[in-house]
Amino acid sequence: MGKQENHTEMAGDGQAVVKMPSRFSMVWLIPVLTLCIGLWLIVKTISEQGPEITISMKTANGIEAGKTPIKYKDVKIGMVEALKFTKDFKHVVLTARLNPDAESFLHRDTLFWVVRPQLSLRGVSGLGTLVSGSYIEIDPGHGSPQYHFKALDSAPIVKSDSDGVRVTLLSDKLGSLDVGSPVYYQGIQAGEVLGYELSNDKHSIFVHAFVRSPYDGLVHGNSHFWNVSGIDLTMGADGVQLRTTSLQSMLYGGIAFDSQKKADSPLEDAEDLVFTLYKNYDEIIAKTYTRKIRFVVYFEKSVRGLNVNAPVEFKGIQVGKVVDVRLEFNRADVSFRIPVIIEIEPERIVENNEGADSTSDQVLARLVARGLRAQLETGSLLTGKLFVSLDMHPDTPIRLLADGRSELPEIPSIAGGFDQITTSLQSILTKLDKVKTDKIGEDLASLVHSSNNLINGSATKESIADLRASLSAFRHVIESLDQHAEPMADNLDKALNSGRSTLEQAEKTLRSINDTLDPASPLQYRVNQLSQDLSDMARAIRSFVDLLERHPNAVLFGKPKSGEQ
Repeated sequence: MGKQENHTEMAGDGQAVVKMPSRFSMVWLIPVLTLCIGLWLIVKTISEQGPEITISMKTANGIEAGKTPIKYKDVKIGMVEALKFTKDFKHVVLTARLNPDAESFLHRDTLFWVVRPQLSLRGVSGLGTLVSGSYIEIDPGHGSPQYHFKALDSAPIVKSDSDGVRVTLLSDKLGSLDVGSPVYYQGIQAGEVLGYELSNDKHSIFVHAFVRSPYDGLVHGNSHFWNVSGIDLTMGADGVQLRTTSLQSMLYGGIAFDSQKKADSPLEDAEDLVFTLYKNYDEIIAKTYTRKIRFVVYFEKSVRGLNVNAPVEFKGIQVGKVVDVRLEFNRADVSFRIPVIIEIEPERIVENNEGADSTSDQVLARLVARGLRAQLETGSLLTGKLFVSLDMHPDTPIRLLADGRSELPEIPSIAGGFDQITTSLQSILTKLDKVKTDKIGEDLASLVHSSNNLINGSATKESIADLRASLSAFRHVIESLDQHAEPMADNLDKALNSGRSTLEQAEKTLRSINDTLDPASPLQYRVNQLSQDLSDMARAIRSFVDLLERHPNAVLFGKPKSGEQ
């Protein structure tokens, strides 16, 4: 076998030709073909294999190598292949293999999180994993390709395929806002809070929110956002005010916004702007009045119940607010004064063009001359809060207490309704203090002594004895009546029975008379016949009398003949 065999063939001229055997054998064809197929399968497998990624997370609860899938919109696009710890053992790193067509999902903003059953105040999620087990969800992002990721602790509020606009809000404090807190427009939930972070100055907070489509078209450069978290309970000069948007906002907090779309609205992209998150809607209204004029009002009585931001009203309409309440001490006359700084917002008042050239000081001087005065009024009996009321009182004197020491123009003050009541009560108490109470007490004591003598006197005792005798006699009368009450009742019963019989007899008589008077009765017929006979007899007698008057001798000679008259 190891030796090569030579083959000798005879040529045509009788010479022998020696041929060497072929170096290639058919036996080698099968191994070569097998090697080619193997290489092809390796290349095909490597070319069809998807990308390998690593995901870092805090815990691998519910994750198993070779069993936990990676899904996108409930479609499996990969599988977890291995688990290992980081060098410091603080995190777990998952090695996963994705399908080749899922490589386009891997970018810098791509998000991964584990879907597990969760029960919270916001609801229940991930119930399907109770049967199928936990899995890893992916949300494709944008940017440069990336293959190393850090998993989220929970599912994101808004995914990349959600249509809407992201807004950034600046607030002094977070309050009860949290991730997932609703964003409302006209009471309709239009979005959610994505998260929050502390600003660079460490004093403010950036709140990131998302407004979904189609409500994202209502967010403009001049839109306003305000906090509607929890319950807004205020007790002020306007009384007790309780405001809340919904039960959900009470539990999780909430934000509301308005559209404010106008013809001259700016066209800035809302995602490039930072909006102010106001505490409430009243603060937005206050911010719309930019022009403010300050005045000072001096009060001599107590201002207990008057706080900063208390309203300033003119004829019942709010025109400003209180910005400061102070206490000043004057060493010269050892007296105290209470200057109250108020802020008037002229934009709340519609002005005409008359006197447009006058300055604010001149206008104030004219108003004071015509009777403009300030006084404290009680806004609510429940809270006891006060507010500053401006009105025209032309009959009151002008009392200015600033003496030129204040930089602000002064509005004179007068005693308010409560102060007037207090003054009246003090006057009444002063008058009562002047009354001689000792003399009144002596007179009352004398009156009581006289009344006691009258009550304990002999005449009173005799009157009581006579009254007692009268009551005894009256008692005897009552007892006597009680003894004769039963016989009297029997007699009364007999009298009633007799009367009843009489009434029955009278009823029979009336019925008989009624039958007699009936036109169809025989008696009535006889009476009618008798009446007719009597009428005929009366006519005959009348004729006989007439005959006797004309012929008296007719009794003797008979009725004359017709020819004799």
